[in-house]
Amino acid sequence: MSKAVFCIAQSIDQTESIIKSLKNGGFSTSDISVLLPDKSSTQDFAHEKHTKAPEGAAIGGTVGFGAGGLIGLLAGIGSLAIPGVGPFIAAGPIMGALSGAAVGAAAGSLTGALIGLGIPEYEAKRYEGKITGGSALISVHTTSSEAIHKAKEIFEQAHAEDISSTEETSL
Repeated sequence: MSKAVFCIAQSIDQTESIIKSLKNGGFSTSDISVLLPDKSSTQDFAHEKHTKAPEGAAIGGTVGFGAGGLIGLLAGIGSLAIPGVGPFIAAGPIMGALSGAAVGAAAGSLTGALIGLGIPEYEAKRYEGKITGGSALISVHTTSSEAIHKAKEIFEQAHAEDISSTEETSL
C-alpha cells in the first residue's frame, strides 16, 4: 500500500534542509516531491514546461535556490500553471500528478488538485493557503510504516508545519 507523508516548509532554506535530511535518511530523490509558488515570473504561465533534473538547477536559480540547489536535483522538476491560481515550481512525483489528471479534475483549483492526490479536503484547503502564501509543500512517497515514521520524524526535527500522511490514489 503506497502512502505519502506531507508537510509545509516556511522558507527555501527549510525546504532544502528537509530535502537534505530525507536524502541522508535513505529516501530516494524520485520519492520526494516539492510544490511551491514560482515567484520568478510576474505573469501566469499559459502552458507547462517539462524539464528534467539537470535543467532543474537553472529553474532553481531563478527562484533563489542558488546554484546546485537540492530542489534542482529532484526528478521531473518544472514549471506549471494551475488556472486561476498561478504559476508553480513542482518536482518529483507530484509534478506528473499535478500536470495530468489531478488538475483536469480540479477545475482550476489547487485544493482540488491536492484532493486528487489523495489529501483530505480540509488539509488540502489549508495547504493551498500556505502554498499560495509562499510556503512549500513537501511530500515523501513510501510503502512501509517505518519509512512513514522516519519521514514524520525528519519533518518534526526540521520544525515543519502541518505534518500528515495519507494513502495515495492511483494515478
